[in-house]
Amino acid sequence: MQVQKDIMTSNQSSVLPIYEQADSQTSKFIRKSKESPFVPIGMAGFAAVVAYGLYKLKSRGNTKMSVHLIHMRVGAQGFVVGAMTCGVLYSMYREYLAKPKE
Repeated sequence: MQVQKDIMTSNQSSVLPIYEQADSQTSKFIRKSKESPFVPIGMAGFAAVVAYGLYKLKSRGNTKMSVHLIHMRVGAQGFVVGAMTCGVLYSMYREYLAKPKE
């Protein structure tokens, strides 16, 4: 029983430093943003469209709630799809056209 405890203790001590060296969520987000800058742009655009839709919710006039929500969803999805498309085009440009000749 004592041998198993010693083995478990040595395994735990070797696992903890690896876990502590892992990136934080903020540093992962910053690193991913540098790799593909259109992802945070898409997220910000989505949040902006949703915030604008919620702001305009009171002054929608005679428009039904379901129609207003559908328009808001389409606008947010359109912004995200546009950002994704720009991101793919940008990464293709970096990979194939801007790559130095070897």
